[in-house]
Amino acid sequence: MNKLTKIGATALCGSLAAVSANAGEMAVTGGATMTHTTIEGAVTGNPLGMATGLTFEGSGELDNGSSVKLTIGHDDKNTYSTSAIAYTTPGVGTFTFDQGGGTGLDRLDDKMPSAWEEAYDTGNGSGLATVAGAGGSLDIEWAVDTGFLPDGMSAYVSYSPMPNVSTTNDKASGGDAGSGVVNGMGWDIVVEHSAVVDGLNLFAGYSDIEQVARIGDRKAWAIGGTYAVGSITVGYQQSKDMNPGVVGDTTDYYDNTAYGITFQVNDDLSISYSAHESDKVVDGNAGNNVTAKDESFQMAYSMGGATIKFAETSTTNSKYSTAAANDFDGTTIAVSLAF
Repeated sequence: MNKLTKIGATALCGSLAAVSANAGEMAVTGGATMTHTTIEGAVTGNPLGMATGLTFEGSGELDNGSSVKLTIGHDDKNTYSTSAIAYTTPGVGTFTFDQGGGTGLDRLDDKMPSAWEEAYDTGNGSGLATVAGAGGSLDIEWAVDTGFLPDGMSAYVSYSPMPNVSTTNDKASGGDAGSGVVNGMGWDIVVEHSAVVDGLNLFAGYSDIEQVARIGDRKAWAIGGTYAVGSITVGYQQSKDMNPGVVGDTTDYYDNTAYGITFQVNDDLSISYSAHESDKVVDGNAGNNVTAKDESFQMAYSMGGATIKFAETSTTNSKYSTAAANDFDGTTIAVSLAF
């Protein structure tokens, strides 16, 4: 078992600047992360690392009572990493023109409770394939106004003319999805309900993306729930991504199961255990089926403006490879400072 150790110190800056104008206001927040990473038995070069990020948020109101909001994320010297323009009309809902912010089915990739991060996102780089749908690319999402829905329910509908992994500027268009795959129209629908039983939150979603160079559309779904009682929250979900759409790839579908439990010891300390398991299935050739899994024990302790975070994660068959080197444990320690 290889031992991955990652020690990080994160400085999360508060509001750095705010500029007011007649049309609204633009605010900027930012953060930075310093890391030290070592992998036992492997040559990794310089173990020091650093990440930075800025978030720009602008808001304003129109004469008809509607409001607009702009959100732009800027990570690690990228031109930008995510962006979204949201238009809210009272009585109708919010329409979001989103580029990489996690809309549609992508919001249900892993909703399990944890003290810090998803089991697969603690620094091990396991490469788990989770559901994304049309919301995983540039799309338009309608968050339905709650006036149309029963108490405690929320609903989202996402649409993309041609979902792909690229991001495009204005007056430009995206290419194919890679490896010769051409997508057609894609759509997602997601519903959540938190008023069936006190403490219970149920969620479900479905996605359909047309594919030109594959037999059949790419369909995906997710369903699950979380239940909080006292200081304990538990969760369980299942998801499936069928006909994942790479020409020449032998994967027929990914079948995922995730679960977790958190315990809020007191106002400052929380602990959790969570896992995400993914079966890569090849119909008619069981010898190529692989199960990848991440299991993570986490703790988070807050001290005013500072939070210490810890994750001990075990990864099996990273990137769906059964080689011995793809089974390893990882330890991540982070210190976050909020200003």
